[in-house]
Amino acid sequence: MARPTPTNNEIEVKSVDIVVSKSDEEGNIEYANPIFYNLSGYNKRELTFAPHSILRHPDMPKVVFKYLWDELKKGNEVNAFVKNLTKDGSFYWVLAYVRPAYNTDGSLRNYISTRKTMSKNARKTIEPFYAKLLALEKSDGVEASEKALIELLDGKAFNTVMHVIQTS
Repeated sequence: MARPTPTNNEIEVKSVDIVVSKSDEEGNIEYANPIFYNLSGYNKRELTFAPHSILRHPDMPKVVFKYLWDELKKGNEVNAFVKNLTKDGSFYWVLAYVRPAYNTDGSLRNYISTRKTMSKNARKTIEPFYAKLLALEKSDGVEASEKALIELLDGKAFNTVMHVIQTS
């Protein structure tokens, strides 16, 4: 499936919308709720077993997803602001909460993600920071943007920083 060309058309995520998906260990979508389909513009057949990265907007720094996957592989929960790309090239912003889900024997079953609208203040903070990370990735590589992300965190947990930004 060809990736859509990004446009400047923003889709609003309503404050009552909760976007839900489940994905396997590799990030392939196993389940999505109707709100997910409506926002993304894809239907169930198109999204089922598609990689979650199908929604990755080119404005998103790779380091955010590197961090997300590194933490999930350690069994940790993650909160992150994400700009998603829709099937028609539009975009929408969400605050994503992702966690591993386990079988009764302790083995990994899948990853569950719930997403909601992000606050306007959070967006004012995150957009320029993500632009800086993306520029660093393009000029100096992912390692440079990872260093900038670590400096922002300043020893604090990523989830804590994301929560503070969302609620400020």
